[in-house]
Amino acid sequence: MKIQESAENYLETILMLGQTKPHVRSIDIANELEFSKPSVSVAMKNLRQNGYIKVDDSGYITLTESGRAIAETMYERHTMLSSWLVYLGVDEKTAVEDACRMEHVLSASSFEAIKRHITACRELSSDMYIAGEAGKSGS
Repeated sequence: MKIQESAENYLETILMLGQTKPHVRSIDIANELEFSKPSVSVAMKNLRQNGYIKVDDSGYITLTESGRAIAETMYERHTMLSSWLVYLGVDEKTAVEDACRMEHVLSASSFEAIKRHITACRELSSDMYIAGEAGKSGS
């Protein structure tokens, strides 16, 4: 099921905040995304009703299995695309902003093709580096 880009962004933000905070609350999300608390509250209600998050009595937000799957997909896309763009010479701020847009519109098959290409290039670069080092020690 395809969900809206804004929902994907919220889920990714919850995942990222959960990596640095013991508990994630709506106010943390509002602060991170620079959104109003009421806007985040409406979004959290929608995510909860669609089964992507759970909110306990203390207001702590956790991702459900389906919410985590979407968040991890977006996070992988974001980190890989932004790193790739920086590698290609794009300044980091622009790369992060562009990756944030790209991660939502790429099909799964296009992203997997890009991922295979990046992985193959990294392996090739690594092999070339190792071969270059071996050539230096033989001189």
